[in-house]
This record gives sequence, structure tokens and C-alpha cells, in this order.
Amino acid sequence: MGLNKLTAGQIATGSILVSVLVLLFKLAAWYMSGSIALFSDAMESLVNVSAAVLAWFAVRYAQRPADEDHPFGHHKAEYFSAVAEGFLIILAAVLIVEQAVEAIVTGTHADWGVWALGINAIAMAANFLWARALILAGGRLNSPAFSAGGRHLMSDVWTSVGVLVGLLLVLATGWSILDPIIALLVAVNILREGLHVVSDSVAGLMDSAASDDEQAQIREIIHTNAEGALQVHGIKTRRAAQVLFVEFHMVVDGRMSVAESHAICDHLEAKLTAALPGVEVTIHVEPETKLEPGGIAPIAD
Repeated sequence: MGLNKLTAGQIATGSILVSVLVLLFKLAAWYMSGSIALFSDAMESLVNVSAAVLAWFAVRYAQRPADEDHPFGHHKAEYFSAVAEGFLIILAAVLIVEQAVEAIVTGTHADWGVWALGINAIAMAANFLWARALILAGGRLNSPAFSAGGRHLMSDVWTSVGVLVGLLLVLATGWSILDPIIALLVAVNILREGLHVVSDSVAGLMDSAASDDEQAQIREIIHTNAEGALQVHGIKTRRAAQVLFVEFHMVVDGRMSVAESHAICDHLEAKLTAALPGVEVTIHVEPETKLEPGGIAPIAD
């Protein structure tokens, strides 16, 4: 089965398995060397495991159908998972800083070796492949949890690259002080990514509008498929994970029957749903006295 055919639940399960495997590899590399830089890399992977578990629960909860208490569904559960992941990333950065500062103060020296670096490189490759899969899945499924996880893993990949290059430099020069300094740089990168994940997820919780491309697509569909209406105005959109809510006012001739205006609404909803899977459309029908300047004029018959 190709990755593009996996369900959200299968991808979430895969994230847990991959993150645990990568964590074990990185812990082994740290245990073999005692390197603070490798410890920082392992700490970020520990966050990945926690985040993957959170995403597993969030994705399943978000897929629950609407009920009496949640008539618009449970889609925003994924944003809470992404926010929690962001705070876990920030916590990991703080712990790394603590260990790095302690190593600088005490003058702790690590025992690097080719095996430790090789094991860490294998973990880095696994993270890269799964990060790409998560980013693609996040876009395909409009999943903030997968998108956040993919961005975090990709940040982890670049962190691992920096750690490996830095430790190779330590081996070449014998400058042990570079080990905790590299860890501090890793912490700064992790902190930046954590703040970015929290910011994006909070924006989703605040009912951010559809993207500019999606809004342009919605306007074009309305313009070309609202035949029989006089005007459409007051378009509003909001994104809730995989669902895009769209609402607008449609002005028709006041003499038009309810059945005729309803047929126009059904046609518009069908076109929007075909172009934007997961869209939920609400249309308020109004008489010609509600015409407004600047509205969308549908193409005439």
C-alpha cells in the first residue's frame, strides 16, 4: 500500500513506531558516547514519541461524527495536539540548555566514536523519510497534527545533520568544548520550531480563514456556477483541520420560488464540494433589495 493511500489512523500509528525506533537508536548513540550534543538529539526524539502518541489520540477523536454537544464536529482536536507538541518541543529545548550549561561548567568530556555517529546517522535518515511522508499526508488530509509533526521531524533532521558535522569537527580538532556548544545551538533551533508550531496551531484554534488560493477558487466557482442568482456577497470562511466552512449570502429575484432558489444552492454546494473535499457550505438566500456594491455577479445564462 502506497503512503498516499494510508488512512489518518494508519499514519498516526506509523508515526509512533518510527519515533520509538529512532529514539532507541539515538539513545544508544548517546549511551555509547556520553555526548551532550547527542543527548540533545535524543531529547528531541523523545518529544517526537510523545507528540506521535498525542497525534494518535487527536486524529481519532477529530474523526468522531458531530453530536448534540459538538454539532460542528470534533475537528479542532488536532490543533490541541499540535499546541501540546509545541510546548513539549520548548520543554526539550530547556532541558538541553540545562545539560549543556552543566557540561560547560563542569568540563565534562564525551567519548565519541564512529559507531555512535553511525547509529545517529541511521536514525537521521529514518526521520527524514518519515518527515517527508508526514508533510505530504498533512497537506493531503488537511491535518494540522501531521503537518506539525512533519515540520518538527524535518527540524530534527537538520538538528542531526548539525550535530554530526559538529562532532566530526570535534573528532578532527579535539576541541571538546564544541560538544556542549553544539547542544546549545540545537536548543535554539528546537525552541524556534516549538514557537512556530504553537503559533500556527493557535491560529487554527482562532478560526483562521481559508488560504488565499482557496478563497480565490471559491469565488471563481461561485462566479461560474450561480446561474439564476443576481449576486453573491458576504463570503466568510474558516478552517477547522480537515473541514473548511464556507458561508455567504445569495441574492435572487424576490419572485423566484423556494424550489428554484434551493436548486441553485444545491448546484453551488455540489460544485464547491467537488473542488474542495470536506467543505461545509451554508447559503443565506435574500431578495433583490439586499443587493450590495462589490458582490460577485454570476455568469448569466
